[in-house]
Amino acid sequence: MKDIARQTGLTEQEVFAARHIHGWNELPVVVQSGPFRVLLRQFSSFLVLILIVAAVVALALGERVDAITIGLVVLLNAGLGFVQEWKAETALASLRKMLSPQAMVLRDGQEQMIPARDIVPGDILVLAPGAKVAADGLVVQSVELRVDESVLTGESVAVAKGEAESGQAVFAGTSVTAGRAEARVIATGANTEFGKIAHLTGSVGSKTTNLQIKLGQLARQLGIAALLVAVGVTCLGLFLGRDLIEMVMTGLSLSVAMVPEGLPAVVTITLALGATAMVRQNALARRLQAVETLGAASVICTDKTGTLTENKMTATQVWTMDRNYDVTGTGYDPAGHIEVDGKRLRAADDPVLAALLQAGLYCSHARLHRDGEGWQMVGAPTEGALITLAYKGWCDLPSERGLLAEIPFSSARKRMSVLYQSETETSVLTKGAPEQVLEVCTQVVTQNGARALLPADHEMILQAYSQLAEKGLRVIGFARRPAADQQITEDHLIFLGLVGLIDPPRSEVHDAIALARAAGIKVVMITGDSPITAGAIADQLSLNVTQHLTGTDLDGLNDADLSDLLQGDVLFARTKPEQKMRIVSSLQAQGQIVAMTGDGVNDAPALKQADIGVSMGIRGTDVARDASDLVLLDDNFATIVRAIGEGRRQFANVQKFVRYLLSSNAGEVIALVVNIAIGGPLVFLATQILWMNLVTDGVTAVALGLEKSEPDQMSQKPRRKDTPILGKSGMATIIVLGAYTGLSSLWIFFELMEIGVELARTTAFTAMVVFEKVSVFAFRSLRLPGWRIGWFSNPFLLLALTVTLGAQVLAVYWPPLQVLLHTVPIGVDEWTLIGIFALPILVVPELLKAVSLNLQRT
Repeated sequence: MKDIARQTGLTEQEVFAARHIHGWNELPVVVQSGPFRVLLRQFSSFLVLILIVAAVVALALGERVDAITIGLVVLLNAGLGFVQEWKAETALASLRKMLSPQAMVLRDGQEQMIPARDIVPGDILVLAPGAKVAADGLVVQSVELRVDESVLTGESVAVAKGEAESGQAVFAGTSVTAGRAEARVIATGANTEFGKIAHLTGSVGSKTTNLQIKLGQLARQLGIAALLVAVGVTCLGLFLGRDLIEMVMTGLSLSVAMVPEGLPAVVTITLALGATAMVRQNALARRLQAVETLGAASVICTDKTGTLTENKMTATQVWTMDRNYDVTGTGYDPAGHIEVDGKRLRAADDPVLAALLQAGLYCSHARLHRDGEGWQMVGAPTEGALITLAYKGWCDLPSERGLLAEIPFSSARKRMSVLYQSETETSVLTKGAPEQVLEVCTQVVTQNGARALLPADHEMILQAYSQLAEKGLRVIGFARRPAADQQITEDHLIFLGLVGLIDPPRSEVHDAIALARAAGIKVVMITGDSPITAGAIADQLSLNVTQHLTGTDLDGLNDADLSDLLQGDVLFARTKPEQKMRIVSSLQAQGQIVAMTGDGVNDAPALKQADIGVSMGIRGTDVARDASDLVLLDDNFATIVRAIGEGRRQFANVQKFVRYLLSSNAGEVIALVVNIAIGGPLVFLATQILWMNLVTDGVTAVALGLEKSEPDQMSQKPRRKDTPILGKSGMATIIVLGAYTGLSSLWIFFELMEIGVELARTTAFTAMVVFEKVSVFAFRSLRLPGWRIGWFSNPFLLLALTVTLGAQVLAVYWPPLQVLLHTVPIGVDEWTLIGIFALPILVVPELLKAVSLNLQRT
């Protein structure tokens, strides 16, 4: 550090006074939903409210069994939703507890390690490699300080920091990668840059998921329809002279028949099971609907560093005067190798390569070590990449006593040199920016040895440097010279070569992006990194970007121009938090369902603005995780694409069991309405309707919600934002199937009336249950026949059918259930009649789907 007066820091009294004024160094605590609030949220659905009203009416009419049954369904739904959401909240709390922020400060002339929340303005932060900056501060003393600010800016390369007179500052949440410094704290808590962006996140209102909107619309429509039909039929019955109490019970039966009581529980169970499955695939849903919403995503706006890339600098190319070397492997695992034209080389095979690797290895403060989790690097990412490169080339490891002297890296010189003594000689080894290394070189080395550095050589080196840089690589130059005099001076060096480094894409991301594109999903990279580096990564991932825009370019566009640009394949670099929000908002204005990924506090506002915010569980900040709907526990873009597949499966299954439940209820309603209109006795009793809707249909619908993804699911385009759960085709299916099952059961009822009303009602009741069980095969896929998805691919459904049909047999023949449901035993003739009417329900839909599939192929 500069030789200036030693800082003594604040006294204990000064700390107390500053805390009284400025408070603790922490962001305003986001009020987390307590268990009671999470539980109350489960009763906000309109369908659940309908069920609560139905239970109250049933209780008022003395139908205690009906009221208790409906109440149990409401509690089951609430319990399942509560368990999943509370698990997500506690899982996030566990992630926070994994972090125990501490900071080194100078107080009363002594260095002290204190909790980061205790820091106040005026404190002196003592910064060293690996330390996390706990508050905003001005650098007052430093030695070659470099700070990773990617959490704020998205910039993947560490930033050099000077001292206060040059306007250099460090910011809360960033990390020191190299050098040492002392910084005077100027802002804490919400007043830091970190805190200001967190406040911007809080300015974005809460959002409602697409599925919540659709289910809310469906619930309102069903509620209004149930009310109108119940009142209409009751009035019709009274007009025809029927008994008042009988017609009130009939109206209640109709309302119960029209509202699918099992729907809230089935939706909750399906989403909860899907969320549990996603945890096993490293995606934690903070809300049950989060994964389903992701399934509807038409655009993924993704950060680059750590999401598309590994967030580990890696040497990928080495250039010397007469050879180009390729380097395999990524990250800090030295399992890769160096090769020329496909031939693997070691340092012992190539003296020029050996000299270059030694310069990178010995001229460094980073180190590698291996633990239970694999290879770990301590130090600056660039130096870690150079050490890994040397390991891949089997370079001789440095001696602990070999380093004799050092000229540290400086932002002015842009190079670093060391005096190193090996077993055979003492050398000056230099690395740095290629231009600055070249200016102190007078010779160049080739496979034939060292020779004078000619103007043509100089031009050739700069051209190679330019070509590597155009690929988005960070380029480091290397040089050396013998130092028999044991003096370290940066002159008359021998130029060795260049190394190109980059934070490489994750190996699985390329295929994940291809899969997303095949699924009709657009991927937009929005990063704080440079456009050249971002463009290079985009090219490697085949993002097919046609235009690069920086944050400055974005500020010059009006909303209409931005919307037009977003129609194409564009990449955004050097973006600020508010610009990310603007991009997301513009896409949403086009009717797109936008998923946004990010890990830093700079991503949090856009995460909250997006339809589905996806944060990182490992590298992500608390602010980003709190703003998100889904947390990637492995920080991997490929996990997002898997989650999209799960979300599509969930919505498809919601469509299936909603149509299944409503078609079943439609049959019951049609049978009841037609029966009342023609003046017959009740074909179904209220308890029988509840049995059908809750006991048999509910279990089957849950099993239907466990259907696996259909084979061509990820080759379909994303559904439109206004895609209804039912739609015209769904309504047509419900009406046709409901009419068939309702009229068939009614025909059976009147056909057997001569034998006895109880026998006729029991047979019609059993027929409706069988019809509903058989019809489930028509809803296993709305497009593909059973042979295409596999007849036995859903064992849970087969089990559910066995259990529910067995329960119906008990309802017919077991005395306690006979009393509860008012049934009598039926014979072989009645079962045969039921089978004859059930067969078309099984055969006709399969034939229609097979014909439709063949027509699509032709």
